[in-house]
Parts: sequence; structure tokens; C-alpha cells
Amino acid sequence: MICILKGTIFIDDTEKFLQKLKKISKDKNIIIQALDADKLAGEEHIRFAVEKAIKSFRNGRNIANDLAKEIMLYAAGTRQINKAMRLGVHNGENNIALVAIGEDIDLSEFNEITPKPVLQYDESKNDALMEIFNITEEEIEAVGENKIPELVLERVALVDVMK
Repeated sequence: MICILKGTIFIDDTEKFLQKLKKISKDKNIIIQALDADKLAGEEHIRFAVEKAIKSFRNGRNIANDLAKEIMLYAAGTRQINKAMRLGVHNGENNIALVAIGEDIDLSEFNEITPKPVLQYDESKNDALMEIFNITEEEIEAVGENKIPELVLERVALVDVMK
């Protein structure tokens, strides 16, 4: 089962927040990954990345040593963890997509996340998406700005080809 909790959260200390995720993951035997929703091209983007990451583990073609990192790699459309980290959360106010995978998912411990539709694609994300996914002006001229989400999905799909 895949569950995505989306909204806003204020993170005082990113390292402590990530440690909390690891502890909850271990205690509940689930996978949790936190991503910056402002750098995602919508819910289809993250679901596609999660499905690709799960499939890579099933087929023994994973890049990372754990599924949470693999999700981030696919979501970022890269094989390089340092580039994928650009999709991570940061200190301060975050629009967040918290992805959980497992059998018995209960994310009630994350009551500090204010539910908001932050995962929807809108044009305000274009500059960040173009930078992160190396989308060129020539591509935009050829297909139009409204195709940026599809170009992002293409980058996610190409991670398998890069292996």
C-alpha cells in the first residue's frame, strides 16, 4: 500500500526530522520518504517514481541500498544521490509530500503537517522543475510549458535506461 500525506510543515531541525522518520519506519516496519512538494510535478510524478523504485527492488536492479533512497533517486530522475537530495526537505517552512509504503500505515504521528493540496502541478513550479530535471528552453519551445509534467515523467522513466 502506498500512502501520500501532503501539506505544509515547519521543520526546526532537518536532521532530527529525518531521524524521526527513520525511527517510525523501523518501529512500524514501513518505508517513509519526505520530499519537497514544490519540486514535484504533481501526484502522478511521485506515484510513478514510487512504482519504478519498488519495481527496481523486485527485479534486483536497484541503485540505492534502501527503498526510501531509491524513491528519491527516481523522483529526481537521476542515479546520483547528491542530485536527488535537492528534492529533500529543509529547515523552515516546507510544502511536503510524505510517502509511506507498507501494510499497516498510520501517519497520525505527523499531526504537525497541515493538509493542503501542495502536490498539484502549477506553473509556479516550472523554474525549479526545469532546473532540477535539466529541461531546456529548446524542449519548452518544441512542446510548450504545459508539457513540463510529462517531461519530468520522461526523466523518471529514463533512470532505468541510465543503469
